[in-house]
Amino acid sequence: MTLSRRRCLDLVAGVAALPALSRMARAQSYPVRPVRIIVTVAAGGGADITARLIAQWLSERLGQQFIVENRSGGSGNIGTEAVVRAPADGYTLLLIAVANAVNVTLFENKLSYNFISDIAPVSGTIRVANVAYVHPSVPVKTIPELIAYAKANPGKLNMGSAGNGTSSHVAGELFKMMTGVDMVHVPYRGQGLALTDLLGGQVQVMFATTPGTTEHIATGKLRALAVTTATRAEALPDLPTVGDFVPGYEASQWYGIGAPRNTPAEIVDKLNKEINAGLADPKIKARLADLGGTVIPGSPADFGKLVADEIEKWGKVVKFSGAKPE
Repeated sequence: MTLSRRRCLDLVAGVAALPALSRMARAQSYPVRPVRIIVTVAAGGGADITARLIAQWLSERLGQQFIVENRSGGSGNIGTEAVVRAPADGYTLLLIAVANAVNVTLFENKLSYNFISDIAPVSGTIRVANVAYVHPSVPVKTIPELIAYAKANPGKLNMGSAGNGTSSHVAGELFKMMTGVDMVHVPYRGQGLALTDLLGGQVQVMFATTPGTTEHIATGKLRALAVTTATRAEALPDLPTVGDFVPGYEASQWYGIGAPRNTPAEIVDKLNKEINAGLADPKIKARLADLGGTVIPGSPADFGKLVADEIEKWGKVVKFSGAKPE
């Protein structure tokens, strides 16, 4: 091989390596400006608190501000679409929740994006149990008693929820589907409104998320029957699971981080590594435990599988319930 030909081949190889080197350099320097985390619900709830804990951790670890931006409305679709349409550069992220998985079927053929292909999974963060509550006027103390009472009184129990497609709604619909009970779904615009009517007895049953509800157990204002996760909740160790009495039942609120599709893999991996480090940090774990949740670390692929499994699961429940967008 002539010297000139060797130099030519070396030059070609060098040029071919430039994109890879550029991507590596971009990942190493990322982030060089503030990063937004879009939360698709209003400030103050479990989703918002989770996002702010992760944002604070990433800000400290990566030396740039991670700013939580609440974009509520449209059952979470407004904020999600904003992330889908954002540049795929790692500077706009999405706090993904169970509602995103539900919306795939709830808004079938009505969304301007394809959630599965348009959002890249980055990392899971936390899984939070719902609690099966009844108003004290309902003469039941266990899940088997609730099933028996509901079957003996079809259509007499009102089941409140935070709205169509929310975790409290689909958890209740899954319960109805698996037990064959007939309870009337009453959707509200948020868990706070539903909880007020549950406390007042206007609705008698609710599969509510734990933040903001567990304090009513000790006062006797609500009767907690079970948690909806596959295993007992650390925050409520004395409560059995619904699955102890309805084999295979599992429902929970969960959160994770996503990014626009085509976000460089190096950036996704860097964020995943730092988020997992946060989930292993004792202080972060303790704060998340205060929300009644357990951390769900893992790779982007692990979180992607969780989302895909949840889309399939809740799609069946949505179709069973006949739920429509509000």
